[in-house]
Amino acid sequence: MLPQTQCEQCGYHGCRPYAEAIARGEANINQCPPGGAAGIARLAALLDVPALPLDPAHGVEKPRTLARIVEADCIGCTKCIQACPVDAIVGAAKLMHTVITDDCTGCELCVPACPVDCIALELMPLAQVNDAGHADAARAHFMRRETRLAREHARREAELAARKADVGTTVAQGNPVLEALARARAKQQGKTT
Repeated sequence: MLPQTQCEQCGYHGCRPYAEAIARGEANINQCPPGGAAGIARLAALLDVPALPLDPAHGVEKPRTLARIVEADCIGCTKCIQACPVDAIVGAAKLMHTVITDDCTGCELCVPACPVDCIALELMPLAQVNDAGHADAARAHFMRRETRLAREHARREAELAARKADVGTTVAQGNPVLEALARARAKQQGKTT
């Protein structure tokens, strides 16, 4: 029932964590500005609770928007790509980026991430706002991105652990530089504990 913008205005990392918090009774039904009064009314009916006005601490209701990158101004920094919760922005480092408008949820998280202010917001077509298929696709994109990021994080952690093990093995094999670093670390830890 949530709009699946994954905008985090509700105070949670995406629509699902917010919905779970509502279900546990830890969050109110009025924390979703993109869902607005209509979304609050749907949640109130579903949960058989009174509808509340939108909590202004989480934002204000306004028309949904789509991001558009002013390509002539884009420097290719990739900060917008990293900020997009549904992977709707494509491009590469030092090359122009663009928004896949069919995938954009209008979360606006890319706007503050852009260091050159080259992202413009345009009204989202009403058909896209009210399309349940668009919300379902956004949810799937978000979940795929979260899975990918978790997998990349686990891979980086495994690589770091392997490097640390390699350093330990090299120290044990008698590398004088690494032995000196290990002694310095041990000495420093002895002073701090």
